[in-house]
Amino acid sequence: MANTGVLPFVRGLDFARNDFSDGKFPEAVSLMTGVQWLKLDRTNLNEVPKEMGQLLKLEHLSLTRNNLEKLHGELTELGCLRTLNLRRNKVRNSGIPIELFNSEELSTLDLSHNNLKEVPEGLEKAKSLLVLNLSNNQIDSIPNSLFINLTDLLFLDLSNNNLETLPPQTRRVANLQTLILNNNPLEQYQLRQLPSLVNLETLHLRNTQRSLNNFPTNLEGLVNLADVDLSQNMLPKVPDALYSLPSLKRLNLSENEITELSTAIELWQKLQTLNLSHNKLKSLPASLCKITTLRRLYVNDNEIDFEGIPSGIGKLGLLEIFSAAYNQLEMIPEGLCRCVMYFVDNSSGVLIISYIFKGMKDIVTEKNKNKQEDETRAESLKPKRWDEKLEKPPLNYSEIFEDDAGQIPGLCIWEIENFLPNRIDECTHGKFYEGDCYIVLKTLLDDSGSLTWKIYFWIGKKASLDKLACAAIHAVNLRNYLGAQCRTIREEQGDESEEFLSLFDTQITYIEGGRTLSGFYTVEDMIYEIRCYRIHAAGASIHLETVAIAPESLDPGYVFMLDAGPKIFLWYGKTSKNTLKSKARLMAEKINKNERKNKAEILTEMMGKESTDFLRVLGIHDDEYRLVPQEHVDPDFVPVQPRLYQVRLGMGYLELPQVEIPHGKLTQNLLNSKNVYILDCYVDVFVWIGKKSTRLVNAAAVKLSEELFNMIDRPDFAMVTRVREGTESQ
Repeated sequence: MANTGVLPFVRGLDFARNDFSDGKFPEAVSLMTGVQWLKLDRTNLNEVPKEMGQLLKLEHLSLTRNNLEKLHGELTELGCLRTLNLRRNKVRNSGIPIELFNSEELSTLDLSHNNLKEVPEGLEKAKSLLVLNLSNNQIDSIPNSLFINLTDLLFLDLSNNNLETLPPQTRRVANLQTLILNNNPLEQYQLRQLPSLVNLETLHLRNTQRSLNNFPTNLEGLVNLADVDLSQNMLPKVPDALYSLPSLKRLNLSENEITELSTAIELWQKLQTLNLSHNKLKSLPASLCKITTLRRLYVNDNEIDFEGIPSGIGKLGLLEIFSAAYNQLEMIPEGLCRCVMYFVDNSSGVLIISYIFKGMKDIVTEKNKNKQEDETRAESLKPKRWDEKLEKPPLNYSEIFEDDAGQIPGLCIWEIENFLPNRIDECTHGKFYEGDCYIVLKTLLDDSGSLTWKIYFWIGKKASLDKLACAAIHAVNLRNYLGAQCRTIREEQGDESEEFLSLFDTQITYIEGGRTLSGFYTVEDMIYEIRCYRIHAAGASIHLETVAIAPESLDPGYVFMLDAGPKIFLWYGKTSKNTLKSKARLMAEKINKNERKNKAEILTEMMGKESTDFLRVLGIHDDEYRLVPQEHVDPDFVPVQPRLYQVRLGMGYLELPQVEIPHGKLTQNLLNSKNVYILDCYVDVFVWIGKKSTRLVNAAAVKLSEELFNMIDRPDFAMVTRVREGTESQ
């Protein structure tokens, strides 16, 4: 970079994911005095490069996920700095210079996920701050002076700290739109300042020890409050003050102690999502049926029976999801026939998850489509002029996109599934699966008050060709539907534009695999997920217990299989039994034959003599690291028996009766090629797809397996895996 100083037109530099440790930062950057934004995420920095002190026009600086403990004086010289993102470092209070906050331009500051024990000294001088994120630190108090000057704040995140109260001056930040206080011990805090925050739109108080005694009695002034999270608290009923919120759209009251709902819920005439899961409800009031805007209703893990569901629930014409897992339902209410519903583990003794009449609707739609095709085919036999053949068929985009798409300022995201866009929930915004494609719509208001739009389509690096093509096509369809005078912008994983990244409040994350099905059922090159298994004896066979891919998982008394796709490692502990070693070898050979076409390499690793390749796959990149496994597995450990469910089409719904597994051993004769099965191993969930099964049942089974997966807490390394008949082994 010796000649970078001759590029005065350069306005931004993205150096993310480089290694600039030990003074490797390029000195020539200091010559690029016109640079306005600089991205140094994941660059292994342990100090701020001195070259940055020369970038006097720098406005936006991102230093996330480094090893910074101190911020030296170089940052205090950047008088034009507007955005400073120091998320996920090791910054301490002693490492932050007071002069850093003297800038009159600083409007966005992110110090989340650091080692702060108190609010940085001098922060109250940053009078232009609009966005402040101090979450995930160890802060136990907020100084009185902080909110006296920071009256322009729009966004404040103090979640995951040790706060017991907030100062009275909190009422001065009257412009605040988002307040997040999740996971703080605020039992003694009365929230008296809350009614003064009249511009509040989002309020998250999850796990803050809320009760009826420390919740405000009057919130009538919060006419803009649309998103409230009061989950994981101690509420015996819905606080009366919530009924006075006219703009409420999303309300999360899950994991409380609520026993009944007031008829006053009908006052929530804009409510779209209501989560009441994990409470003590026995019934839902009839007034619920008057919330005609309701789209998603979650009442999992309550005590609701058939009589507890109001008969008029069918009047909720916009209801898309009614989730009632773990209740006492024996029958499906007729009024819910238009919804996507989940009734799991109810008192009937049969696991019934209804995807339901939506499937019947799809069948009817398919029949109508065939009828129309027959009519079209007959019409095509009539002679036509040559220019008539050039006419394009009209498209009804309202059947593809929702009526409210692009009508409200904010962000909407659709994932591509089976050729069509499927809108995803706001809680998953910024989380992209590598095997999927998405359409992202940003709706804005211009100076005249008119709506404007920006449309992007995001491509995962492992996405199939049909998803990529459909994302591009439907992005254009969305533009046509809105009548937008804008272009559609392609964004690729790992190469997203700054404009796209700025759409999200936090850094976007990539998730391995794909959440949605491809529209095609073509044979593709196998993509291997690296997995690690601990081998146990199970009678005449063996059991593979999924464990984390980490050195800590290894135990000297066991054999482990580290499956890396082209290479299968068998690690033998010093005190492991020879019978386990031989059976593990046979299992590896079976996997190689059935799944890898005998192209994988089976490698043996002896404890204390591990190869570099094995250590690399295990996540160890230090050549001097010495692997010393410890005994930690309970000698009385007994693997949990898996549960096998058959997915089949019943009378208008999908049934999942449990299949008995004799002696806990899954054999081929339990499976029928005409059906789809879900195997829940309590860590992983597998979907077995028979060769003769229908496409409708296949698609539903994948969604149902994800519901099963999310119903209980599983390890971070757990996953849902699809297995087609003929490729199974493990």
